[in-house]
Amino acid sequence: MRLIRKLIYLLLVGIVPSLVHAQQAGDVLKLLNLNYPGLEVVKSHVDKQEYDKAQEELLIYYRQRSRIKHPEVNPEDRHKAHHIKLSASTLEKANKGLKHQFFVHKGYGYFDYGDTINWQYWPVKDNEVRWQLHRMYWWIPMGQAYWSTGDEKYAKEWIWQMRDWIKDNPRGLSKDNDRYVWRQLETSRRVQDQTNLFCYFINSPHFTADFLIEFLANYHAHAERIREDYSEKGNHLLFEAQRMVYAGGFFPEFKQAETWRKEGIEILNKEITKQVYADGLQYELSLNYHVASINIFLKAYYMAQLSNMEDEFPESYAKTVENMIMAIINASFPDHTYPMFSDAKKESKRNMLKNYKAWTKVFPENKVIQYYATEGRKGHAPKHLSNALHNGGFFTFRNNWDANSTVMVLKASPPAFWHSQPDNGTFELWVKGRNFMPDAGCYVYSGNDEIMKLRNWYRQSKVHQTLTLDNKDIYVDAQVHNWSTSPNLDVLNYENPSYKDLSHQRQVYFVEQSFFVIVDRAVGNGMGAVDLHYQLIEGDATINSKKHFAHTNFDDGNNLFLQCFSKKPMKMIEEEGKVSYAYRKEAARPAFAFQQQKDSTQDIEYITVIYPFSGNKPPKVKAAFVSKAAKQLEVTINKTKHLIEIE
Repeated sequence: MRLIRKLIYLLLVGIVPSLVHAQQAGDVLKLLNLNYPGLEVVKSHVDKQEYDKAQEELLIYYRQRSRIKHPEVNPEDRHKAHHIKLSASTLEKANKGLKHQFFVHKGYGYFDYGDTINWQYWPVKDNEVRWQLHRMYWWIPMGQAYWSTGDEKYAKEWIWQMRDWIKDNPRGLSKDNDRYVWRQLETSRRVQDQTNLFCYFINSPHFTADFLIEFLANYHAHAERIREDYSEKGNHLLFEAQRMVYAGGFFPEFKQAETWRKEGIEILNKEITKQVYADGLQYELSLNYHVASINIFLKAYYMAQLSNMEDEFPESYAKTVENMIMAIINASFPDHTYPMFSDAKKESKRNMLKNYKAWTKVFPENKVIQYYATEGRKGHAPKHLSNALHNGGFFTFRNNWDANSTVMVLKASPPAFWHSQPDNGTFELWVKGRNFMPDAGCYVYSGNDEIMKLRNWYRQSKVHQTLTLDNKDIYVDAQVHNWSTSPNLDVLNYENPSYKDLSHQRQVYFVEQSFFVIVDRAVGNGMGAVDLHYQLIEGDATINSKKHFAHTNFDDGNNLFLQCFSKKPMKMIEEEGKVSYAYRKEAARPAFAFQQQKDSTQDIEYITVIYPFSGNKPPKVKAAFVSKAAKQLEVTINKTKHLIEIE
């Protein structure tokens, strides 16, 4: 049926184009403000109802338009692009896209959608595959390939695919199709990307006046679709608002352009005060989305600048974005990467360097951002070391900013929503270039029961560096009692109401900027198995369940030792350990828990010593309270004693 519909459409277009386009041209031209500077000739033809001539003149106008700038694509670079060699991955996306082998998600790669393109094809019952198909990740590579090679096959195929998509995905085709095709996030992504594509292809002879009308009709429908039903909150709402600024800024000829632009700016001005804590963290508390939010706010600001509308953003807007950048710096490791808390994935240093280089252009006076953008060649590191982002609940213990640093970032946060996981207390520990205790990651997002089972494994509290009762997921809402720093001792003391009848109290001590001591208590009437969970980096590790310790065995001598102590009997249990650095990719790793049975109202207590060491011989460690009131803790490392005052 779908193929028959396509054939009928092509027949109509080939035989009676005037029936298909004449009315549409008139309708689309009515959407434009024909009094806009440069559209005088177009208006004169519209006044005479000469729509064919009007659309031809409109195409000429857009090809010659120079007043409107694009944040990412400079039409003046079109001829220079012939001398730019595309990356292998970009060219692969473009060339496979020509054959309808579409790159829909980096977790899966390419799927073949057939000669006639079945836009409803769902090869894997992962919702992200269906959603992200309609973001058309191969279209911009086709545009870049067109500029780079000048080969019209890219323009011809893109225009064919664009028309095919419009025809096969009308709103109302089915509830199922609308759910994936016309979700606001995907719709807004197309609103943004089609401004790039317009720049890439507008001068192609295949980009005809008829196609221009179809393009503009589709674009207008997209922008109005977003306005119908903005997302309620979160990064989705930010994306939609930013892209409405793009729509209004790049296509000011539309009568609705000013409404689109101002609406987007109004939402962003409102949301930046709601979604960003005073410490600079975005309230979803997933650092991938924090970085994305920074770029959303800046993209909208830049487009507004190009549209001479930046004065609609208050001065506080830019200051808040700068504070967000400082927050990610404080929660990052020296290699520019950051923890994978909640639904974050491992980011590359290369991508973060691109971000910092872009950010330093916006904030050239900030020497700390400059330091990160230039890998320390310019600017300077922050003046402080350990740092607390109190509102969002990210606490960083740090002894330096260089590659030989020891850095722990711990999450003790307030409640967040969908992207956040039940993981308060979890942390990552980076020593001399190695992340010894990475967070579990997220693996996948959503889909059918099989997919959700995979996602939910990574969301479990017990696969994070925290404490559980009977391995049930915890509630997240940490209350911080103390955060203090000094040259010899940094201290974090917080409590999380993990269960209705059991709280998790944790004190973290960074001793002499060298090693960590963690005191965990399970407090309350709840009874059952109290497990303290830890996971290490993938690779060879020794686990001694009798003596309750574990350590890594890296040949380069950069290693980590962990041992747990308690007054009461406990056992060390090896657990299933996995880590996911990227979507649909995972690796096995050492994981274990220290377990005590709680059968009364008496508290359960653990002392954990985490000690980075050099070489392959682990240290000998002891730890115990030395006063009846448990106010002093004595830790011995290879016969050297350290006395810690406990809160």
